[in-house]
Amino acid sequence: MDKSILADYLDSLEAKGIPGCDCVIFQNHKPVFRHTTGYSNASKTKPLTSANTYWLFSATKLITCTAVMQLVEKGKISLDAPVADYLPEYKHLNVKCGSDVVPAKNTLTIRHLLSMQSGLNYNLQAPSILKVLLDTKNEATTREVIRELAKEPLEFEPGTHFLYSLSHDVLGAVIEEASGQKFGEYLYEHILKPLGMKNTGFELTADREANMSEQFEFNMETMTSKPISIVNCYKLSNKYESGGAGLISTADDYILFLDAMCNDGVSAEGYRVLTRESIDMMRMDQMNDISKKDFDEFGRIGYSYGLGVRTLIDKEKSGVKSPLGEFGWDGAAGAYAVIDVENHVAIFYVQHVRNCGYAYSDIHPKIRDISYEMLGL
Repeated sequence: MDKSILADYLDSLEAKGIPGCDCVIFQNHKPVFRHTTGYSNASKTKPLTSANTYWLFSATKLITCTAVMQLVEKGKISLDAPVADYLPEYKHLNVKCGSDVVPAKNTLTIRHLLSMQSGLNYNLQAPSILKVLLDTKNEATTREVIRELAKEPLEFEPGTHFLYSLSHDVLGAVIEEASGQKFGEYLYEHILKPLGMKNTGFELTADREANMSEQFEFNMETMTSKPISIVNCYKLSNKYESGGAGLISTADDYILFLDAMCNDGVSAEGYRVLTRESIDMMRMDQMNDISKKDFDEFGRIGYSYGLGVRTLIDKEKSGVKSPLGEFGWDGAAGAYAVIDVENHVAIFYVQHVRNCGYAYSDIHPKIRDISYEMLGL
């Protein structure tokens, strides 16, 4: 196994505006590749290490949707049940119709939330959100924010289109209602702690903050990055736990989750996160023809969208070596997760660079393809 090709590629990214990055690959519960390169700060005085923490942003969604599927297995959530069964304020929703707002005809379901076909949007400045944050002096809980969000009109009838949105944040509130636990507590008890993910959570603890890699913003024209002070705009309040973008983690932690998922839902220590049946359900294409066209705008060639994950449906179109059904997702600062249940392979790449379209169009596909060549798959 020649690991130098992937290591050299990761090293080359600094010249492309990526200050530092970390990449780890597991196969059959064993680490087969690890390379950390670059720096965690703009002045290049702190080399990036395995101890560095990152905001996962949308890579959080994989864990949130896994938690939902756990509760589906336990009979506490039904995929096609109305969201209003768990969150009563979502019973009478409105939808935009041209310049008007009218009552929604379709019932919003849990499956619609998981597959981003809910009709919700990603407007963090929605009047209902701003009001609850103001009324609570920035102390609104997840449940309080999501309750107010129901007052906003949907962009379209549930189930008719795909739109990346706050759907998975709403799922965080569903998890609270279905489990009887605070969202973060549920994740800790049923996913993070049993998998040994000691440095993962919603809270920016002193230790996590001390090890936090500096965030950068990418300039595509100059292929350079500059440091930014914005921490996480998706953390709407001091008490808000975002199911779509709120977790902090390390590469060492997150790969443990991916490793369990790629090994039929079982960790190296024998903890079952999910059944293989649930994992297969997650990676099943959920898009109708119209929704598929919406998803294609993301540029994930050969992929469609399942229950909270991209899923490979066309190898010929994508030109990749990974098998059909390879799935995962990414994050706003460039994190990238690959789960391959056929070969029991998990890949996690992380950087801390916002607005970096280059990561999704070039870096992620390159890492995936080099990894499969390196592994001889």
